Amino acid sequence: MDFEFSDKSKRIQAQLKAFIAEHVAPRNAEYQRLVAQGVFPPPFLDDLKAKARAQGLWNLFLPGLKPDEPGTQMSNLDYAPCAEIMGRMLWSAEVLNCNAPDTGNMELLHLAANPQQRKQWLQPLLEGKIRSAFAMTEPDVASSDATNIRTSIRRDGKQWVINGRKWFITNAADPRCKIFIVMGQTSPDRAEAHRRQSMVLVPAGTRGLTVVRNLPVMNHIHVQGHCEVAFDDVRVPVDHLLGEEGGGFALAQARLGPGRIHHCMRSIGACELAVELMIARARSRKTFGAALAEHGTVREWIALSRIEIEQARLLVLKAAWLIDQGGAKAARREIALIKVAVPRMQVAVANRAIQVFGAAGLTQDTPLADIWSWGRALQIVDGPDEVHIRAIARGEIKAPEGAT
Repeated sequence: MDFEFSDKSKRIQAQLKAFIAEHVAPRNAEYQRLVAQGVFPPPFLDDLKAKARAQGLWNLFLPGLKPDEPGTQMSNLDYAPCAEIMGRMLWSAEVLNCNAPDTGNMELLHLAANPQQRKQWLQPLLEGKIRSAFAMTEPDVASSDATNIRTSIRRDGKQWVINGRKWFITNAADPRCKIFIVMGQTSPDRAEAHRRQSMVLVPAGTRGLTVVRNLPVMNHIHVQGHCEVAFDDVRVPVDHLLGEEGGGFALAQARLGPGRIHHCMRSIGACELAVELMIARARSRKTFGAALAEHGTVREWIALSRIEIEQARLLVLKAAWLIDQGGAKAARREIALIKVAVPRMQVAVANRAIQVFGAAGLTQDTPLADIWSWGRALQIVDGPDEVHIRAIARGEIKAPEGAT
């Protein structure tokens, strides 16, 4: 098992750090100010994207990228440290066209789209000209079990008719969102529970598709949206089916594997930033006649954070390596492990850093509150911890005695 990054990855990592330092970080305050004012996307974003693409820092996340498609092809292992670098400033991912949920949606389209769908939707996404949404989670059922999905996708002649309600649909409020990948039941009476679901492509603006509200996440509104969306007799042509009928569950599983690695490596980048801020604060502040960094409790927090980050990174790199070797199925256990371990680590590290900052850690003067809240959210999104713990335990119990 070799976690050595290729020369190409090392070159791109250095290039990426320099690009963010030179072009992205100087605009961070302006980005935050404009977004807080409801200006989204900020007008300078397209200029930054053009600069990133000109330097080859574009679509780094897609191992199957073809020579005639825009971007730089990288393995999951080689991309992982790049995602970590982006995690230090989350909006930087969009500058490189490596932002969720578009990354997962591009992977899905790359895997299952027909030639017309690739031309109409995949190509503009690869070019960074549009954004997209993935509509699976529903408010009325436990969507952690995808077989619970109740949105109806019924065939009526040459059309699919969609009825249902989704929520936590990221990007749905973004004016650039032009396509929804919608998961629902096409064969509700089918015996095999995992073959009842399909995915269809629904263009934004289709009659009957309504963005009901932009849900606050941890009392914070994200301008691109984590929205509740209604589908009321939404009609699309039958050729808007993605992949095969009944293949929705399998597509959902394929989409989530690499995406969880991306989330986890960005989390590790955010935690590295939290530790750096914690150390700087501990050095600069004094209590009871000594710098915070001299107090045993704070030193323990710093040490524990370093231990936990290193453990998490190695586990994520193992998962990335296994996916490169044998696909998401080969890394199923490790993907479940990182999905539990990394968000919990993020919450713990951010919580320590907040404590060192005191009241300032609760404010928007530092990114720590956002790092903590997003870590907490990640314990639910992409499947709650309990689902992954259940899968891990089931695999351990079934494994032959002595097997690893």
